[in-house]
Amino acid sequence: MAIPDFVKSLRAKIGRDPLPLVGVIAVVLDEQGRVLLVRRADNHKWTLVTGIVDPGEQPAAAVVREVEEETGVTAEVERLVAIEARDLATLVNGDQVWWTGIGFRCRYVAGQARVNDDESTDVRWFDLTTMPELPEHQARCLGLALADDPAAWFERPSS
Repeated sequence: MAIPDFVKSLRAKIGRDPLPLVGVIAVVLDEQGRVLLVRRADNHKWTLVTGIVDPGEQPAAAVVREVEEETGVTAEVERLVAIEARDLATLVNGDQVWWTGIGFRCRYVAGQARVNDDESTDVRWFDLTTMPELPEHQARCLGLALADDPAAWFERPSS
């Protein structure tokens, strides 16, 4: 797994302790309405394309970069679909992360979908009727990206 240098530097100081990170989630749709998924190399599960936002990087630029890096596909952001703080996660390597996830609906522009780095073992377009199960927060992003409502989802504060 490609760990960004800034995360490696922070991990050298804090070890595996919880680290707040901003991640992006790409719902990439092609002309046929299929969804681009990757099979992760670390846990072998199918997911939407995800990645870490670099310091100072705009999240929309990060999601486009991650799609290109992981799949060889050029995508264009259409809209924000969701933003949420996630529960504390322990990664396969033992690192703990407090993720803030930002989901975007993207459209395919160009490129042949393929494994383009070491983060995945397969890359494929899926018809909505044959999709593998996605993690709950990613399934929510997919549903929101497919909805006609252009408003971004976020969890409302409790009263």
